Amino acid sequence: MSKTNFARLKRLVLLSLLCVGLIFSMNSLQATEDAGFEADYRTFHSDGNIEYGEIGDSYTADLVMYLAGNQFMVMEELIQDFLSKQPDIKTVFCQTIPPGQILNNQIMEQGEINGQEIAQNPDIFASTNIDHLKTLKDEGLMSERKIYARNKLELMVAEGNPKNIQGVEDLARDDIVQSHPNPLTEGIFKFYGSQMLKELGLYEKVTGGKECKSCWAVEGKTWFTSRHHRETPERLENGEADVGIVWTTEIIDGKAEGRSIEGVAIPAPLNQQDKVRYAIGKLKTGRNQNNADRYLVYLATDDAQNIYAKYGFIKADAEELKPTPL
Repeated sequence: MSKTNFARLKRLVLLSLLCVGLIFSMNSLQATEDAGFEADYRTFHSDGNIEYGEIGDSYTADLVMYLAGNQFMVMEELIQDFLSKQPDIKTVFCQTIPPGQILNNQIMEQGEINGQEIAQNPDIFASTNIDHLKTLKDEGLMSERKIYARNKLELMVAEGNPKNIQGVEDLARDDIVQSHPNPLTEGIFKFYGSQMLKELGLYEKVTGGKECKSCWAVEGKTWFTSRHHRETPERLENGEADVGIVWTTEIIDGKAEGRSIEGVAIPAPLNQQDKVRYAIGKLKTGRNQNNADRYLVYLATDDAQNIYAKYGFIKADAEELKPTPL
């Protein structure tokens, strides 16, 4: 082979390797996008445009809200309705991730998303754990709260329920693989799912007594997710799990999106519906105090409550919707 032909062959090989690397990188990026994590950080504009992952908007938006992640499916319709009623508010930055992660890693100390600092002073914070808001009160950052919605636990299974899971008691079975929210940052399991399992005497069986994140709690049997409302449906659809504890609202949302999942109801009071309350309040350090007040008033309107109910949430009653000292 001549030197010229050898050089050409070398260039072709190098080009092929570069193309393979590019394809691999694109596939990895697509997998990340498919997981939906960017959708947890959204900037809503009054013209209807939505931007994803613009963390810097947490410093500049007209309203900044850090909310419990399990209401992610409501926010587009809710915020667009709110903006239609407040024409002078042009942008709303809304983050929907586990509230414990927000409180400890973003408000109490400086946090980062994808290597970029996120504002420590949102205008509004909401959690399924009122104690999170009381912590902010103790720090002099919040004085009032209101309850604006309720929810309940349900089991998510793959479409057709191939393992014929009939109820929460089936979590004791040895022939199923489970995918549950982690007990470190996911309030749904830390405060409610774990309590349900303890009431049934199944906590040790299901969890092995382990507390971790993105890990096997029981090797090959119980997986603790990083962000359950993103991971559990994927694990079920991919055949990596048979069942997972989620909110009822996540099953309704998944079916509406055409995902290959379905739900198995958990009867009250095991489903914790009498305990699961969404609490929200305004931070004293927020930049947009007046806009925060307007949003909190809006949450108590029939329009806002009906939007939450549309996605499977239980409406708050009139007494819960009143501002209450922490």
